[in-house]
Amino acid sequence: MPIYEYQCQKCGKQFEAFQGITEPDLKSCKFCKGKVHKMMSLSSFSLKGAGWYATDYAGKKSTATAKNEKAETAETAETTPSVTESSVKETPASTGSKED
Repeated sequence: MPIYEYQCQKCGKQFEAFQGITEPDLKSCKFCKGKVHKMMSLSSFSLKGAGWYATDYAGKKSTATAKNEKAETAETAETTPSVTESSVKETPASTGSKED
């Protein structure tokens, strides 16, 4: 049976109520009999155990795939030339005027 949370508009107290899905919402506070409104609450639903994406597939890679990715990263780092200050040539800035 679901647990619903309510807050009283008169006294401000919050409380929980066990209600069936088809039961109507509560209308009065169990403390002061003031008007209540249903609150939006967080879900406590979680998937536990084997057979779920979070436990069996998320973040897992085969060892062959992981080794290939490491090798590709190392190859890319070796073949990519690094830019140093000495390899960059400075060009004079053009002023936009032509000399005749």
